[in-house]
Amino acid sequence: MNKYLDIAPEVAEALESGRPVVALESTIISHGMPYPQNVETALNVEKIIRENGAVPATIAVIGGRLKAGLSSEEIEYLGKKGQAVAKASRRDLPVLVSRGQDGATTVTTTMIIAHMAGISVFATGGIGGVHRGAETTMDISADLEELSQTPVMVICAGAKSILDLGLTLEYLETKGVPVIGYGTEELPAFYTRRSGFKVDYRIDTPEELAAAFAAARALEMKGGMLVTNPIPEQYSMEKSVIDAAIDRAIAEAKENGIHGKETTPFLLAKVKELTGGDSLDSNIQLVYNNAALAAKTAAALCK
Repeated sequence: MNKYLDIAPEVAEALESGRPVVALESTIISHGMPYPQNVETALNVEKIIRENGAVPATIAVIGGRLKAGLSSEEIEYLGKKGQAVAKASRRDLPVLVSRGQDGATTVTTTMIIAHMAGISVFATGGIGGVHRGAETTMDISADLEELSQTPVMVICAGAKSILDLGLTLEYLETKGVPVIGYGTEELPAFYTRRSGFKVDYRIDTPEELAAAFAAARALEMKGGMLVTNPIPEQYSMEKSVIDAAIDRAIAEAKENGIHGKETTPFLLAKVKELTGGDSLDSNIQLVYNNAALAAKTAAALCK
């Protein structure tokens, strides 16, 4: 086991006995929403995973230790510190570890630590992707590169439409990452169920998802698998409403000279403001939905 990795006792016991475990990221706690809503949401996600037959393993860096599984006290700690916690991508891990600092894990670092711990299934909200204008800025999320090289199944509600969804799919195709629609042939766009872009395959049950991932592992395929699970119909936002808010948010980001890792938090906060908080409510519900599917899929994979 990696000398910097701490696996929580409940998670270690589940892995040793062959029971299902689902990894969860911690950026949503520290950077995704305000306290105490962030802590309440994180604990609810863990509860949903347990109710669906799996063990939750929320992942973070605390005091320079890579944590696979957090206590409720550690979740509270991250929630209260909020954006004072570093947002940790792959490039940040060595420095955070060597300095004994805290880090909230993104999709990328959650995949890395989950794989170190032996966890195969990971539930999140949405993945990063190719940003609009990337042909000049080269702003492409490290999430896509990680999906191409780390063998973890990532279950999400698609990519946020603040991104260039067409280019995101092209990049994933180039990197050999299968993009699966759960019960849909169309890529979900996070807040909305429809994007106008096709996924590679439609799969309709957790058992089929588990079988596809098991086949990828048996074939010794190098990378991961992306499962896109549409937000439940009752929480889906009108595409025209969310697109208008995103267009305005992107224009304001350009006016304010915001770029790099500050871009996504700025855009999400602005979209929340422009939609009167509806986008945050949708965000929470889609995470719950992904957690339930991930637990069922992890259980099927163990069988």
